[in-house]
Amino acid sequence: MLLVAALSAVTVVAGGQDGGLKSRYTKHEFEIPMRDGVTLFTIVYAPIDTSKAVPILMTRSPYGSQPYGPDVFRNTLGPSAAYEKDGYIFVYQDVRGRFRSGGTFVEMRPTLTAPGPTDVDESSDTYDTIAWLLKSDLRHNGRVGLWGVSYGGFYAAAALPRAHPALKAVSPQAPIADLFLGDDSYHNGAFMLAANFSFYTGFFPRPGGPSAKEDSPRYSYGTQDGYAFYLGLGGLKEGSAARFPPGNTYWEDNLAHPTYDGFWKPRAIAPHLRDVAPAVLTVGGWFDAEDLAGPLRIYRAIEGQSPATSNRIVMGPWAHGGWSRGDGDKLGALAFGAKTGPDFRERFERPFFEHHLRDAALAEEPEAAIFVTGENAWRTPATWPPAQTTARTFFLREGGALAEAAPTASDDRAADEYVSDPDRPVPYVPSPGTGMRRDYMTEDQRFAATRPDVLVYQTPPLTDDVTVVGPIHVALHVSTTGTDADWVVKVIDVYPDDGTAPVGASGAKLAGYQQLVRGEPFRGKFRDSFERPVPFVAGKPAAIAFDLPDVAHTFRKGHRLMVHVQSSWFPLIDRNPQVFMDIPSAKAGDFRKATQRVWRSADRPSSIRVLALPAAAKAPTAP
Repeated sequence: MLLVAALSAVTVVAGGQDGGLKSRYTKHEFEIPMRDGVTLFTIVYAPIDTSKAVPILMTRSPYGSQPYGPDVFRNTLGPSAAYEKDGYIFVYQDVRGRFRSGGTFVEMRPTLTAPGPTDVDESSDTYDTIAWLLKSDLRHNGRVGLWGVSYGGFYAAAALPRAHPALKAVSPQAPIADLFLGDDSYHNGAFMLAANFSFYTGFFPRPGGPSAKEDSPRYSYGTQDGYAFYLGLGGLKEGSAARFPPGNTYWEDNLAHPTYDGFWKPRAIAPHLRDVAPAVLTVGGWFDAEDLAGPLRIYRAIEGQSPATSNRIVMGPWAHGGWSRGDGDKLGALAFGAKTGPDFRERFERPFFEHHLRDAALAEEPEAAIFVTGENAWRTPATWPPAQTTARTFFLREGGALAEAAPTASDDRAADEYVSDPDRPVPYVPSPGTGMRRDYMTEDQRFAATRPDVLVYQTPPLTDDVTVVGPIHVALHVSTTGTDADWVVKVIDVYPDDGTAPVGASGAKLAGYQQLVRGEPFRGKFRDSFERPVPFVAGKPAAIAFDLPDVAHTFRKGHRLMVHVQSSWFPLIDRNPQVFMDIPSAKAGDFRKATQRVWRSADRPSSIRVLALPAAAKAPTAP
């Protein structure tokens, strides 16, 4: 169907009534047919001035393309307000089964490897949408860009396999890449409790057919004390059945699949990113509490599986989506000394689309644009992580020391221990609320360092700056008196206690601040594989190895590098009963205290390994 045939009932040209978007754009609403007959609701904002052909810039979302109705406009169009003046055809689409689109919604719908003529996935839905738009009477130049943040970032990435030839530039931003392996649902086998509970109370299967309104009354926790609320759940299945809105199969799917099984694996997008034709700009935030792993996984998958693709990554000092609006000059207590939001939008994002959709010249096209915290400057290395690094290993030593000298004594008693009590778990922030704190990844860790169930190791004050880039590898030798245990490892930048400490967001010195640089849990029963958990033998040492997600951080001269080891991080992650079992099915009486040991002998060393830039490679680029 040509666009002109459908315009009469839904197009509004709003003249210059407000001197804003309505004076420059028309709005159209369509139901675009897919190859299986389902229609997807799509809103198009097209420039009134049709004197020149312009690119199409689209995004697809499960959260709605509001406002609905031909005479009601969005406040802004595109990734940022600058795009409105550039002149694009902006397209917003409700994905299959959400809001006004037909069909059935599937969380992170699996990508098909050999689809038949009427088989559908997110790639085919994007392809069919583009094909329909190109056949319309829109004054387009035949090129399409695609962007999206968070779930929208997944839909952008999912369009890359078998992409339509007109799709020239794609920017997955904070994309979900694998719900079990480090994104929203599970981190190393540990369930992200507060984030998922608060999300799924408002995101649920819709009753009936397409509807412009898909919400329910705000869920009432009855308290602002998240620590007490989630302790009160007891076991997850048992507790949520009594307190959670009924009938949410999305939530139930998370609890029904606590291993990396046939439910999760087909939903992972990274294995499908082969022979990618569009140029890709993947974006993420170092303090993204939801989807830090996704951008890094997607970038690496394209690098490894599609080496001919124009593949770039930008990582900045942002919480989830923090690059889209605002200055990006601070987060939590931290100040970054630069307006990193406008930096990203004007230096990296906008030129990317202008170049690939309109052939605008590029002043620069770095493979990676990385904001280094601590140093507070952008770097543009030729690869990510940079090729010029030195591996440095820091060992957990006696007396709470953290040193590059490995232990030499073979002493079976060389271990530190603590009692982990699931009824008194370590909080992830001093006073947790019912949702996940968006800035927890900047949190001062002094509140945790004083607890008896947190082991603390630190270096002496550093004699030189140490810039750490890429993943941080953790290698522990541990034992437990239980048959399962979680091991949370946090890497921390300890600021000096004097006037040399950095200035924070409030303008005051952050003397003594213990900044969380990176932290991750690891559920011990998955030490051999995420598919087949195995119990611990009580009291028997076992090796655990895993990576903390990438960092780009400078520990400044005079600061200390600190490591915490603990066995709970509540309610950021669910509690481990410390008994080998299906944890979501645990009941209140299944949770047991256990004594955890972390070994530090020559035979059983425990350590972290970082990639450090040499001094000659540390000169920052201009802000």
